[in-house]
Amino acid sequence: MTPTNEQLAAADRFHAGDHLALQAGAGTGKTSTLTYLARGTRRTGRYLAYNKAIAQDAAARFPATVTCKTAHALAYAAIGHRYCTRLNGPRQPSWKTGHDLGITQTVRIGDRDLSPRALSYATLRTVTRFCHSADPVLADHHIPRLRSLEEADCHRQLASVVMPFAHKAWADLQNPDAGAVRFDHDHYLKIWALTEPKIPADFLLLDEAQDTNPVVEQIFNAQRDHAQLVMVGDSAQAIYQWRGARDVMTTFRGTALTLTRSFRFGPRLAAEANRWLAIADAPLRLAGTEAIPTCLGPAEQPDATLCRTNVGAMLEVMRLLKAGRRVALTGGGESLRALAHAADALKNGRRTSHPELLLFPKWGELQDYAAHDPAGGDLQPLVDLVDTHGTGAILNAVHRLDSEDNADITVSTAHKAKGREWASVKIADDFTPPRDSDEKDANGQSVPGRIDEAEARLAYVAVTRARHQLDLGGLSWINSHPEGTVTRPHARG
Repeated sequence: MTPTNEQLAAADRFHAGDHLALQAGAGTGKTSTLTYLARGTRRTGRYLAYNKAIAQDAAARFPATVTCKTAHALAYAAIGHRYCTRLNGPRQPSWKTGHDLGITQTVRIGDRDLSPRALSYATLRTVTRFCHSADPVLADHHIPRLRSLEEADCHRQLASVVMPFAHKAWADLQNPDAGAVRFDHDHYLKIWALTEPKIPADFLLLDEAQDTNPVVEQIFNAQRDHAQLVMVGDSAQAIYQWRGARDVMTTFRGTALTLTRSFRFGPRLAAEANRWLAIADAPLRLAGTEAIPTCLGPAEQPDATLCRTNVGAMLEVMRLLKAGRRVALTGGGESLRALAHAADALKNGRRTSHPELLLFPKWGELQDYAAHDPAGGDLQPLVDLVDTHGTGAILNAVHRLDSEDNADITVSTAHKAKGREWASVKIADDFTPPRDSDEKDANGQSVPGRIDEAEARLAYVAVTRARHQLDLGGLSWINSHPEGTVTRPHARG
């Protein structure tokens, strides 16, 4: 590769021994940059990948002096192998695990009856949240927020019931030979983290740093005294906070640098990306590659359609199937199938173990919660989908999905599209604008509401998946929104 000036600057600071936080925008060649740094030194390093597939791909690109592993792989080699017997244990429903832990009674909290099934889910989810955290002990804030029990007093009551069982479950997981709780990879990672491990390396490279779990952040930062730390990622693509990830780049103590030249698309799409980066108050702006022709405009037959929600993706799949297209869904249809089965159970008067719906005894109560409770508004599209089309139509559509190799078009949520790219992309209609504020302009018209930064980051991810053509579709409202026409300065790193 012929390095850019930004890559040369990163190499200079790397060889000077600086700890580095490298903000790398969409398509700017972050892995190529890291391999360029690693090939310029004889020191030994570790590359911490986001998942196993990325680690395997990186291993073929990095020099032999750099070991490419996930944090879980390091933890398994150090301590996880002791639990290999339990790792191969059969899957079982959470209610059975809960029963083995002593969860056998229904508990009344607020106006909800929490069955042993619901309490078992809350208990095991509490342990999972603890394992993703940097905390040394279980605490009340690890208790998940359950639908329709969001109020503080209800959550405190839930914690008082769940915490004794969570402590019992965590104690169960310390036994390497046998136990009631199914042992998984996050458990041995947490057990390893609690030993305050020292990773033998001259430098550590952390990829996708903006989506790092606190437990991995803790392990990484703890190596600072004996190893040079380099993290790379894109703060504007930090879209997984809702499941415990944290953007560790903005608080990292080290030299902050950027990669802004995108090799994925041309200047016109870079300008669109920069509009969303400005709204998200991101620390960089992108420059496109002049030699890449990228246009913004209607795409009649895009390679991919990107949706805001799973329900939006299902509606798009059903529309395309009706039009006779062969459709693939990124990640497959299992999550949608599970939601449809859960909805079907409620409509037939049966409770479900689906974590989003487990506290509702019947469909009517879910309809009421979605329509009238502010905390349930995000479930309204699911209710509308089921009430309009029925669970049978949803399950039939999932059954008709094709593989991406055989499909005419791929449908994906923006979250699942992260790390992907297509020649042409269309944005689906469920990317809706923010609600109008209570303010009025000089003509007495309602002033559009502010765009949430998290929504701007998701839009940025969506629009930067295209290489040659972007159809703004459901995000076209930005062209008439006040924030879409205001240029903000770069945020300071």
